[in-house]
Amino acid sequence: MNRRTVLGFAATSALAGLAGCIEGVKEHFGLQGVIPVEIQSEADETQNILLESRERESGRQSYEQSYSVTPGETVSAPHLDQTEQSFRVAKIENETEATVRAVSVTPDTDLVKILLYDDDLVVEVRRDDGEDEIADGEDGDGDGNETAGNGNQTDPDATGNETAANETDADE
Repeated sequence: MNRRTVLGFAATSALAGLAGCIEGVKEHFGLQGVIPVEIQSEADETQNILLESRERESGRQSYEQSYSVTPGETVSAPHLDQTEQSFRVAKIENETEATVRAVSVTPDTDLVKILLYDDDLVVEVRRDDGEDEIADGEDGDGDGNETAGNGNQTDPDATGNETAANETDADE
């Protein structure tokens, strides 16, 4: 046997032996995957935003970042942990939260993308199962799909349908 064959066999054997250990090491030390967060400004003016996230089980705040994003700029924010959490984006105007969007982040989330406009804010959650979630001002009530207090998300379709029904009743 030549030296290359022996070294190749040794390397392959070592990698095969470690293959099962990697998941155990990740679990033991609490290492988790990460979810990238991307902020893109389509606005004509600088936009100030606040990003917050809370773990679903404990309610513990797990993420808080604030940014001032200039027109045409794309920012890569620090990654989120790949856990069940409520993620909230608030657009700050005159030191108050003017527009707020809330979405759910799960372990199967691949990307959280935030799009900033002069008069709106859109948060898109892309998942590997194809069940993407988009929070925008299209539900008609202007509240950004967020409920006050508990941080849970309302059903965007239900909110939109209630608004549509109220508008229809008012037209009659």
